[in-house]
Amino acid sequence: MRGRRLGRRRLIGAAAVVAVGAVVGSGFTVKAAADAQQRVEATAAVTNATGLHRDQLGAYSTVAEAKAIDSAKDTIAVAQSALQAADGKVDATGLASAVASLGDYESLPLGSLVDLTRQTKEQAAQTAAAAAEFDRVQAEQARAAAEALAAANTPAGAKAYAADLAASQYGWGGDQFQCLVNLWQKESGWNYQAMNASSGATGIPQSLPGSKMATAGADWQTSAATQIRWGLGYIAGSYGTPCSAWSHSQSVNWY
Repeated sequence: MRGRRLGRRRLIGAAAVVAVGAVVGSGFTVKAAADAQQRVEATAAVTNATGLHRDQLGAYSTVAEAKAIDSAKDTIAVAQSALQAADGKVDATGLASAVASLGDYESLPLGSLVDLTRQTKEQAAQTAAAAAEFDRVQAEQARAAAEALAAANTPAGAKAYAADLAASQYGWGGDQFQCLVNLWQKESGWNYQAMNASSGATGIPQSLPGSKMATAGADWQTSAATQIRWGLGYIAGSYGTPCSAWSHSQSVNWY
């Protein structure tokens, strides 16, 4: 009897040991299951919470789309101004293409609309800057030309231009140029604005009428160089050389 009891106790003890071992061995599994259950419950809670805010998220999306469309419209207006400023000055085909694409702002996905708006803004800024630089260069060149014209329109500038042209185009040297200096000093004092009140003779060479000088340039009234080109041609055709013209002027007081 006693032996049987001891046997059963050993079996029970062994079973208990096995059971404890099983519990201990599966502790991580049990904990993982508990964590998984917690995650499920947490996910459900988040899902429920998100469901409650979906209307708000939808409203936010609508506001974002409206702002993106307004930004696109503003960008198109700025880009069109840049295109007008760049017309005939710089290549603006890229900006024009971007504006055309952005014109479909109502049908573009929000992300694409935002990206295209940003790109168009950048291109508009670059095009406007290029057009402004073009204008700056043109203004600088016009200012330089005006300064050069003003310098050429002085008696000293007119003489320098006449000396160069007389030598390069007609082969007249210093002696002939001195005769020219004397002739036009007498006629006009080398003043491109000179006018004879009684006869109407005009400009440095005292063309009569002054409109004859238009054959040398439309700016004959404001350019000493144009008047000189015409005057030298007139002397060459009528007298052959400045000294011959000067001799005639000394004899009859005109040439």
